[in-house]
This record gives sequence, C-alpha cells and structure tokens, in this order.
Amino acid sequence: MTFPVAHATNAIPAPPRVLVTGATGYVGGRLVPALLARGVAVRCVVREPRKLETRPWRQHPAVEVARADLRDVEQLTTQMRGCQAAYYLVHSMIAQGDAYRSHDRQLAAAFAQAAAAAGVARIVYLGGLGELGDNLSEHLASRREVETELAATGVPVTTLRAAMIIGSASASFEILRYLVEHLPAMVTPRWVRTQSQPIAIRNVLHYLVTCLDVPATIGRTIDIGGPEVVSYHELMRVMASARGLPRRWILPVPVLTPRLSSWWIHLVTPVPHTIARPLAEGLRNRTVCRDATAQKLMPQPLLTMREAIDAALGKEQDAVVETAWTDAGAMPGDPDWAGGTVYLDTRSTLVQAPAAVTYATVLGIGGANGWYGGNWLWRVRGWLDKLVGGPGLRRGRRDPKRVMVGDALDFWRVVEVRPGRSLELRAEMKLPGTALLQLDVDDLGGQSRLTVAAKFKPRGLLGIAYWYSVLPLHGLVFRGMLRGLQRAAEAVARQRAAAADSPSPAATDRAPV
Repeated sequence: MTFPVAHATNAIPAPPRVLVTGATGYVGGRLVPALLARGVAVRCVVREPRKLETRPWRQHPAVEVARADLRDVEQLTTQMRGCQAAYYLVHSMIAQGDAYRSHDRQLAAAFAQAAAAAGVARIVYLGGLGELGDNLSEHLASRREVETELAATGVPVTTLRAAMIIGSASASFEILRYLVEHLPAMVTPRWVRTQSQPIAIRNVLHYLVTCLDVPATIGRTIDIGGPEVVSYHELMRVMASARGLPRRWILPVPVLTPRLSSWWIHLVTPVPHTIARPLAEGLRNRTVCRDATAQKLMPQPLLTMREAIDAALGKEQDAVVETAWTDAGAMPGDPDWAGGTVYLDTRSTLVQAPAAVTYATVLGIGGANGWYGGNWLWRVRGWLDKLVGGPGLRRGRRDPKRVMVGDALDFWRVVEVRPGRSLELRAEMKLPGTALLQLDVDDLGGQSRLTVAAKFKPRGLLGIAYWYSVLPLHGLVFRGMLRGLQRAAEAVARQRAAAADSPSPAATDRAPV
C-alpha cells in the first residue's frame, strides 16, 4: 500500500489517515509529529488520553485521540476504520518470566484481528534486530512472536528490525550515558564485545514514515541500522569522548549474567532492573543488518554513533527532549480513596509573589532542581528505593520547566496538572500503600498561598506502621520544601519588580540633562 497522490482538481483531497499505537511512548511520541509534517492525518489509540493533552502536536487539526483497550478487538476495529495503515509500537519492556511474552502475543493477535476486520491495508511494526535461530534472548524471541501474530490474519506487515536506538532520553542511551559518567573503571559482562549496529532515532523515524510511500516495503521484513558495526565496549568509549571524559577502563568477565547485569544497571543508572534486563539480554545476541535493503529502498544520510550521541546530548542540554523512556510508564487514574482509611498531612505558607510565579516555581520541582528542602533526605530515600527495586531519584525529569500528565519526576508520576492551580503526583517508589503528593497555589491578589498535601492509603498493618514512622520526617521535608519554594518564587518576583522599575536604555537617552 502506498498513499494516493493528489491530482490537480478543484476539490481538496482529504489527507491519508494512519493509526498509531504507542503514541505515549518514546518512539510513538516522536513518530506522530513526523507523520504530521508529511501531511498524514493521525489517529492515536491510547489507554490514557490525558497523557497526550500537553503534547505540542495534540491540538493539530489532523490529530485524533481515542481511548481503547488493545485487548478489545471490537474497540480496536472501530478505531481502525478509515485508516489506511496501522503502526504497532507496543512492547512489554518489563521482564517477568513468560508472562510478558504471553501478554505481547495476545495484544498482537487482537491487533491483527482488528486490522483485518477494519480493512486496514497494512501494519507497520518496529521489531528487534538480531540473529535468526533458536538462541535468541527472551526479549528478541518475544519480538519474533509478535511479528508472527501480526501477520496471522493476512494483513501485510512491514517489519522494521532495529538494534539499539540512540536518542535523547531513550532507555538505551540513558544506560550508556550513566555507566560512562559514573564509572571510570568497570567490570562488565562478556557481551560488551558483541557486535551491534545501533541507529539514531531520527533515522528510525525516517524509515517508519517513508515506508508508507514505498510499495516494495509491503509485506517485507527489513533490517535497519546505522553506518557502523560496533561493540558496546566501543560505544562506551565514544560516549566518554563525547562527554569530554578520560578513557574508561573496561574489564569483561564471564560471571556477570544478564540478571546480575540488570541489577547493576538498576543501581547505577535511572533505568530499573525490570527494563534493563531485556535490554541486557538482547545485547548478548549479534545485532547486525543482514543487507542494505533499507537504504536501497528508503535512502537517507545515516548518523554515525558520534553524531547520534552528540545530537542526543545537545537535545538534553537545550531542554528540547520530545519524549523520554519514562513516558511509557503505567499511569493509572486517580486512586479510589473511598472505602478505606486515608492519612492526610497538609501544610501551607503565604508567598509574597503572584500566583503565576509561584505556580511556575512549583512546576520546576524534581530532577536537577531538587525538591527545594531536605534534599539529603530525598537522596537517602532514593537510594533506599533503588536497593529494594524501585526507580529511585535518577529518572529525573524530561524538561526542566514544564510537566505534563504521565511525566516521571524522579520516583513520582504526574497524574494531574491544573494550569495555574495545582500539580498532583503519584508515588512510584516501593511503598506498602498508595501515596499522592499535591501542591496547590491559591491566588490572593498579588500574593499567593502554597499548600502541600501528602495523602497515603495504607496496605495492611505494614502500611499503617510506615505512615507513622515517616510522619516525623514530614516536618523536615515538607516544611523545608515550602520554605524553599517560597524563597525561590519571591526571588523571581523581586527580580521582575526590579526590572520593571529600572528605566530602559531608550528612556535614559531621552532624559533631560
């Protein structure tokens, strides 16, 4: 299937429409604007539409957002009608035995059935590059099973198989960067010598978009990769050079299994072991393109690894990261507080700053900005969380100033953003219960009131004991947070007032002598 070419007529033809799953994820969130730039209308099917509300492209007239359960064939069929192609960008990146493989097969089977019923001309799938045969990692074997399920109903599938994707805030990139930045010397698994052909995210997006216009890609499985075949060992050296760091000393040993490696990655980087393990397992397989079909059919300039790393680092430095690996995390709706005891700790302070300034300061919490008070306690809590398998503080935040529903802020997840009024976070650290942190700003006419509310719904006696054990620390943490936010907001307000009071250069030039 290729898109129809518009001929010169009086009527303006409707743009071709495609369906995209995974639009809240890393690749999907970047694919949508790339498709829009090519004049393609996009229907995003997501579990939680709120996660897309603040995306820059959400209000584009060619974008539709629909809620659907990917296990529900009837719902999917309804949403696929009228779409010429459907992108399947759904992956389970949580390694839990055979459960995630079975789950992926079920979702792919439902998607294929819906595509056939809706008359979709083709499916486009981004899979995993790797050797053929029976010695694949669990991660890559699951990707092959998904390919089989997607093709089972007869709808042509274009499968693009990629190895490691290098891009700002991708999971693979964050692991690489943190290992290199934090460890001048490291003992590594043997797979750091395995050959791979990484690819820059911008090159992946080109293939995903361009394949729609190339009939020869229909029903094909195509390997995509960058211009270089390298080992992970060499990638770490390139990263060190790009960061201006001294040479890293790397000693590969045979005793580090993917399981042990994933826990080491969990402790040293922001990526949890549940995601690190399938990535580590995948690296044990040689992931090199079998041929140059992709470039012959869809030519483009391919970024070298140094160019891809420099581009990713530049995006992070300029705070223009479109999507991050943390975007795809589960973001349940507001917890059901009814029917159980909810513990509440509320504190507030008066801020000598307009509400807009105070709210903008609130939106800056977390990541490199810290938590404005008791930061050493937050760091201790982060390390304890990492030790028991939680995300810890290292996930940081995607943008230093803005947040959107679904964003990760260290070990919190944004579940509600009321512009100018409040920010609500849900804890993702390991807890014996469910915790929310809500920050509210009230406009008092030139001044504002800032309120911090900690809510906790305990799970059993352990949860109750946990609440009372940390309650004394709230006085340090939350009072410190209020004071820190208050000082920061008032400093900005004073700077703005001083700038408004000082005469402009033009006014000074006109002043009488």
